[in-house]
Amino acid sequence: MTKPFNDIGWIGIGKMGLPMSVLAAKAGYTVTAFDQSAAGLAAAREQGISVASSPADAVNGRPVVITSLPDDATLRVVMLGDNGLIGAMAPESILIETSTVSAEASGDVDGAARAHGIAYLRAPVSGNASIVHTGALTCFVSGPKAAFENVKPLLGAFTRAQTYLGAGEEARYAKLAVNLMIAVSAAMMAESLALARKGGIAWQDILAVLDDSAVASPMVKYKTAPLRSRNFDSTFSCRQMAKDLDLILDAGHAVGVPLQLAAQVRETYGSLIAQGDGETDFIATVRHVEQLSGLGEPKL
Repeated sequence: MTKPFNDIGWIGIGKMGLPMSVLAAKAGYTVTAFDQSAAGLAAAREQGISVASSPADAVNGRPVVITSLPDDATLRVVMLGDNGLIGAMAPESILIETSTVSAEASGDVDGAARAHGIAYLRAPVSGNASIVHTGALTCFVSGPKAAFENVKPLLGAFTRAQTYLGAGEEARYAKLAVNLMIAVSAAMMAESLALARKGGIAWQDILAVLDDSAVASPMVKYKTAPLRSRNFDSTFSCRQMAKDLDLILDAGHAVGVPLQLAAQVRETYGSLIAQGDGETDFIATVRHVEQLSGLGEPKL
């Protein structure tokens, strides 16, 4: 499909989907959205997004549909279940799925999309709710390349970079690979900070060291900022990270890659969830290792 388009259906307008849809609307696209949450629909109306009366109404006849859904189960129910939206979409339309889901669930959607003559693009976004409204997300894309070229300006409305990786599930593996490094980095930072504190280094000093060292990656700098004030409000929760690590481990098992660090870090997040920190930011690994090390709150 290389036809020009303007009209977009959007399914899932939560903390990621809503600000992305708003950016698309600001770029001149006509967005019609639906979400199961009444609060989400109200927020969309407040932002000037048109709200459909049903999921089918949001996608019916529209040349492009974007979904932002939380997990495999929801993706399957929404797209493939009884009255699934694949069946309601127009032939020759394009489906863009932006969530972090498994290659298996994504493959099921691909099969159904092909059967209905729909071009399916896997386009998981990388970033979090604290920056999504700025358009600073990136996305990895795989699926039919002609469809990607057609919707690239649309993707550019709510992401700063779009990397095309192939015709299949490559984008799913890319997102899982990136999230694996983020999860392991959070565990690494926790141990490094606890070791530094045990060595007598002041809290603000060790954060300054990390910020101006060989390990000062964007991820490290992104997390040293809230850690300066011990802010653990969630941008991406421990529970979400555990979910992604489950996907990562399943993917490793499926393709024969031993993910020993991923397995260990998954247990860390399991501990955090069990002690009541499931909705805390994923960098709560820092407090977890401090507690294991007998450290209290540092002097700020």
